[in-house]
Amino acid sequence: MSTDTATSVSPETHPFQAEIRQLLDIVIHSLYTDKEIFLRELVSNASDALEKVRHEFLVKTDLRGASDELKINIIVDKDAKVVTIQDNGIGMTRQELTDNIGTIARSGTKQFLSQATSAAKGGDLHLIGQFGVGFYSAFMVAKKVTVETLSLAADAEGCVWESEGTGSYTIAPKAGLSRGTRITLQLKDDAGEFAEEWRIKSIIQKFSNFVPFPIEVDGEKVNTVQAIWTRNKSEVTDEEYNEFYKFLSNDHEGPRYRLHFVAESPISIRALLFVPKDNAERFGMGRQDPGVDLYCRKVMIQKHPENLLPEWMRFVKGLIDSDDLPLNISRETLQDSALIRKLSKVITGRFLKFLSEESQRDPVAFDEFHNTFGRFLKEGAVSDYANRDELVKLLRVETSFTEPGKKTTLTEYVSRMKDGQKGIYYINGPSREAIEAGPYVEALRAREYEVIYNLDQIDDFVFDHLNEFEGKPLLSADKGDLDLPPIDVKEGEELSGEDAGALCGWMKSHFGDRIGTVRASKRLVNNPGLIVTEGHFTATMQRLMAAMKQSGPAETDGKSLTLEINPRHALIRKINDLRVNDEAFAGQLADQLADNAMLAAGLLTDPRAMVERLNKLLSKAAGV
Repeated sequence: MSTDTATSVSPETHPFQAEIRQLLDIVIHSLYTDKEIFLRELVSNASDALEKVRHEFLVKTDLRGASDELKINIIVDKDAKVVTIQDNGIGMTRQELTDNIGTIARSGTKQFLSQATSAAKGGDLHLIGQFGVGFYSAFMVAKKVTVETLSLAADAEGCVWESEGTGSYTIAPKAGLSRGTRITLQLKDDAGEFAEEWRIKSIIQKFSNFVPFPIEVDGEKVNTVQAIWTRNKSEVTDEEYNEFYKFLSNDHEGPRYRLHFVAESPISIRALLFVPKDNAERFGMGRQDPGVDLYCRKVMIQKHPENLLPEWMRFVKGLIDSDDLPLNISRETLQDSALIRKLSKVITGRFLKFLSEESQRDPVAFDEFHNTFGRFLKEGAVSDYANRDELVKLLRVETSFTEPGKKTTLTEYVSRMKDGQKGIYYINGPSREAIEAGPYVEALRAREYEVIYNLDQIDDFVFDHLNEFEGKPLLSADKGDLDLPPIDVKEGEELSGEDAGALCGWMKSHFGDRIGTVRASKRLVNNPGLIVTEGHFTATMQRLMAAMKQSGPAETDGKSLTLEINPRHALIRKINDLRVNDEAFAGQLADQLADNAMLAAGLLTDPRAMVERLNKLLSKAAGV
């Protein structure tokens, strides 16, 4: 486009109406939260103009300039504080220039002004795509804007529009122009940063990197990465996917999984999602922010919007592009929350389906994924009620029936349940070995019931909130109200019911408020005693609350604890004898028994008294 500024006719000056001056003030000072948005808007307008002329060239191949490369040029002059955005698109006639930029000027009604004022306060104004709206964002950074344009129409003449965005604008014919539009911004004193080449490039890479036409800044092409999500996935190579992921995430490794899909109903969606190989939250880097960007027609609308997808999906990287998004006048705020919920539902459902398919296609790879990102799935199982069923089916658990380190699903567990088994049993512990050496699984093991080993404290929290799976209750093995069928136990002579009752009463009196209840156990086989919890909280939940320094409800004190004793165990029978013949020694043994049980349950917070007592018992045993 020529830089000749001579005009053959004096410019015509047109005043803005009072309402328009007010409206311009809203556009310039209120609608946009970040000044850099102006460049996204002007580049988007230029891209639209190029798209229109490309269409014309396809329809009418004999038009002048049909072989020209369609592109956007941006020129910055740091010293003069001038930025020029130029395209060789379809251009505008004088009338189109007046109509397009005059969208605001022609609509100077109180109703329109009321709508714009509402939009500035977060309301709705469906004007996306109208040239005049985005164009006026230029006045956020420019004290003077000049538009030179020549239409593709054969009989069109060039013209120039100019305004300082205050009381008026001028328009005049101009000779010597080539097809397209050139917008020159004379920057305000406080907007000099936008005459820096690096600043312009960074804005383009942030918002307009995937515009389908070359964007050159001072002759250097900036948008070098293709919008591969718009292509058929059969046409995209693994290398292209990996390089795009690295560009998007700044991750030096390729992704673990990728999901590229297109949906047309109930909403138009093109999505490209990636699962990284590593989980940053595991390395103490804090809670991750969402990692999926939102695009509309290849132009980024929001980077990592918080409410686009469920919070548990924050480990996912990628982008979602939809032509159906209704945006407000500034393109910065989504208007239709119902539509966004629909978008979220489609994306989340498709991602869960993808994970389910991967778990069946390559179970070993999925287990590795679960080892890395399983906590996010568990978080979703607790918080995302709409997708809970699908999330729970993706969980993997180690059990007494699996090999060490191997995992199974809750669905597979249910398929192996014994006749008469009343629930899905689980127990928490620091390791498989510690759980199997403890007292809680022996009753279930004796009945050949499968037990889930929760090796992460959060697992009990998840199971407590789930409550059931496929109609089967989830039951913690350290709860006091397990209803287990009787089994024949022949080992050891058993205390009579009367003696067992008397011993339990004596122990309860001896313990005081430290232990809420003492009773003879129906579950113990080889261990002399164990602690179980009554009420809502399992022992694991109580440990979690203690770690979080929460006092918690009354269930956390000794009244919620029950000591179950094994009336067949030799130690219990000996304590019963000693409570009559040597009550002090019996009391020491009973205290040690209770502390041992508390230790096994992970509820012993201060072991000093236990260690002191244990030393006395050792001395007595050694005859010292």
